[in-house]
Amino acid sequence: MQTPAPFDYAKATSVADALALLDKHGEEARVIAGGHSLLPMMKLRLARPDALIDLNDIAELRGIRIEGNEIVVGAMVRHAEILSSAILAEHYPIFREAEHMIADPIVRNRGTVGGSMCQADPAADLSAVGSALKGTAVIQGAAGTRTVALRDFHEGPYETKVQAGEILTQVRYPIRPGAGSAYEKVERRAGDWAVASSGVFVVVSGGVVTDCGIGLTAVGADHYCAPAAEEFLIGKAPTEENLAAAAKIAGDSCNPVADQRGPADYKAHLAYELTLRALRRAARSSQGA
Repeated sequence: MQTPAPFDYAKATSVADALALLDKHGEEARVIAGGHSLLPMMKLRLARPDALIDLNDIAELRGIRIEGNEIVVGAMVRHAEILSSAILAEHYPIFREAEHMIADPIVRNRGTVGGSMCQADPAADLSAVGSALKGTAVIQGAAGTRTVALRDFHEGPYETKVQAGEILTQVRYPIRPGAGSAYEKVERRAGDWAVASSGVFVVVSGGVVTDCGIGLTAVGADHYCAPAAEEFLIGKAPTEENLAAAAKIAGDSCNPVADQRGPADYKAHLAYELTLRALRRAARSSQGA
């Protein structure tokens, strides 16, 4: 029988209330947002929290907005809201491309940005997007608020920088005028976890790449990114030769593991090929093509 172990339940009304409830229930308490990651693990008893703190009524964790030169995405924003956001569509189409490939409408209507990031699945699409865009996580706890670069946010499979008694409250992405972005993914069936995927942004100015980011998932990329490939492209023209060389550096930096989704050499090839495809599209978009 797949039923969770007994647990206490409390609904938080604000971030301060949620933090107080976490403190009250101790280190074995967990927060719950959409529940699509945590509840299946609880049913299998792979997760056995003593208490669940429900975040669904906390308005301050919602919304997509622009603050200064950053896009702010609340941790309780649903995947479906990412899909429909005019702000994200204007500045970073990569979000919409990635979200179309995440699960199905039922999951996207309930699952949240914060839940996906904190689940830290090695094949999660939004982790690649966040690393590509070099975003920042905002974490709040009793001691105050701190920020962590998304490239440092994941400490390993299913592990993040969020400590006991803390909550991920928002993710912030720098706005880059002229940026083009793209997401490429291979999956066994629509909405499945990635066999491999690559997300990129590229800024081309004066005929050369002035800024770029490459995020990879499901291929054993350190911190879901390929900084050496990014550095290679800076200052170079976005020619097919240069894009292919950068994609090869990205692919060679990965350390994929063979599993039911494919052998390691196949995943390494996908890391190269998908990065090249994404770089081509992002560079064309940045140049107005």
